[in-house]
Amino acid sequence: MTAKNKAINGGKWITVSTIISTAFQFIQVSILARLLDPAVFGVVSVSTLIINFFYIFGNLGFSNSIISKQESDPKILSTLYYLGFILGAIIFVVIFFSSPLVVAYYKEPKLDRVIKIASFYFLIIYFGQIYLFLLQKELMFKSVAIIEILGAVIGTTVAITLAYNHFEEVSLIYGQLATQTVRAVLSVVFGYKLFKPLFYFNFKAIQDHLRFGLYNVGDGVLGFVQGNSDNILVGGLLGVKLLGYYTIAYQLAIFPITKLNPIILQVAYPMIAKMKSDDNLIKQSYIKILDLVSYLNFPLLAGLLVTADSVVPLLYGEGWDETIHLIKIFVFVSAFNCLTNPLFTLAFAKGKPNLLFYLNLIILVIKIPLIYIFSNYWGITGIAFAFLTATFIDLILAFFVTQYLIGDFFKEFMTNLAKPLLFCLAMILAVGIYKMYAGQEGVLHTLAQVVIGGLIFLGLTFRFKVSLSEVKSFRQSL
Repeated sequence: MTAKNKAINGGKWITVSTIISTAFQFIQVSILARLLDPAVFGVVSVSTLIINFFYIFGNLGFSNSIISKQESDPKILSTLYYLGFILGAIIFVVIFFSSPLVVAYYKEPKLDRVIKIASFYFLIIYFGQIYLFLLQKELMFKSVAIIEILGAVIGTTVAITLAYNHFEEVSLIYGQLATQTVRAVLSVVFGYKLFKPLFYFNFKAIQDHLRFGLYNVGDGVLGFVQGNSDNILVGGLLGVKLLGYYTIAYQLAIFPITKLNPIILQVAYPMIAKMKSDDNLIKQSYIKILDLVSYLNFPLLAGLLVTADSVVPLLYGEGWDETIHLIKIFVFVSAFNCLTNPLFTLAFAKGKPNLLFYLNLIILVIKIPLIYIFSNYWGITGIAFAFLTATFIDLILAFFVTQYLIGDFFKEFMTNLAKPLLFCLAMILAVGIYKMYAGQEGVLHTLAQVVIGGLIFLGLTFRFKVSLSEVKSFRQSL
């Protein structure tokens, strides 16, 4: 099978796993929002922030360096594997014993237990992490998809079962640990044929990977701080309950990015890494990636923008109205992010992770003062607007970096972008007219809005972007 066919086949499997995983996550959040208080989601959000922060150091950029360098030396892979275990143990100890500091900052005693349980995440993931990287490097996305699906199913089942039995915030934590345990075990099962660890450890042998990962880690830390500074400040200044509202609103609005974009980027990065010597081919591939993410993300975000008033009560039940205006702000944050995120495929393929580091440093310097100023005037809404402003600046700067890496692309990109934007405007107008004259509350009105918006966007896409005959030809090629 050619690399192109592997990519197409991988895209199919990642699509399937994404759809299923997304469905289970929606089910989990919808059920738990009715069982748990918003403050519970705030507590779990703090735990997730801490895990994500320390994961930056635990990973050390090895996933990107293994793929970029197409690493296959068993001695180097063995050293990276054992180093992962060492880092995991160190991080576990740090997190476990730092819980009193977290409790003191957020003034929430429940965080002590949650943080200590969550710290076991780092004693689990390193058993299978390197195998997952190798599966991605070899474009074995069917195996990756199976791992993700089973992890989502079991994790969701554990979380809901425990929540029904009054485990409160730890139900979500145990659900996350169950997901990671399944992923670790299955990664070893599927990936063992690619790598059998040797009794070998040589720190000097992985110097190239460490150098590659240096900026990767620096970029990750800065990206984490500038990407989560709003969450950190919301919880510390306004309390975990408002953080719960903020978290749920943000999670719903970024669903397209976290669930749809990986379908493209998870396949695109290994492919671009293999063609990194051909600048023109990389440029055309990158423009196609931007075109595809806009057609996948924008209609969903536009639909959420115009139907949020109807969707939130149906998904989460009563008591979540506070999230609606935040969702409408985060829709635009998500739209800007989906066009910024693909930049990493270029930066890593070109061996320029330092550019991402500097970009995140600039955005961090801009974002923190914005959050402070906006929050003083408009509270939680101001923090959301500060995030939006910083994200827009990030997008503009990312386009300058892209121009530096691949040359002039902006005119062709904007020509491609015009159509999905116009299609979304037509969709929003039609749904808005329906809401004005027919109503918006209840399941039937919400479904009608979704159907109207979907038909308009698909109809315009098939009329002006891609024909049905082209879709049929593509399906036959699969």
